[in-house]
Amino acid sequence: MNPRPMNAMPAEALTRALSQVVLMHEGGLHARPSIKVTKLAKRFQAKVWIGPSRGGPWTDAKSIARVMALKMPINSVIYFAAEGDDAERAVVALASLVEGDFADVADDVE
Repeated sequence: MNPRPMNAMPAEALTRALSQVVLMHEGGLHARPSIKVTKLAKRFQAKVWIGPSRGGPWTDAKSIARVMALKMPINSVIYFAAEGDDAERAVVALASLVEGDFADVADDVE
């Protein structure tokens, strides 16, 4: 499922958020970082997507197989989009995870 374009939101739309971050992890988005992204995304009620550009293509950030399939190399820009009550917290936490080189995240992100 792909997020609707920001300008296509109906008046009663859920909270939406978008963030971007440069992937500086030497191995890119391989298995270990992909698992960390997926585990963190699952901590939020919001629908969360990850993509290689602002326009997508977007993939479910809560699916380890789909996140790993992106195979994003070092220096790629990663985009996170979320929709739901905790959308802003989700994209901020995910961008922080990538910026922190996938260091473990505290349990109190929710």
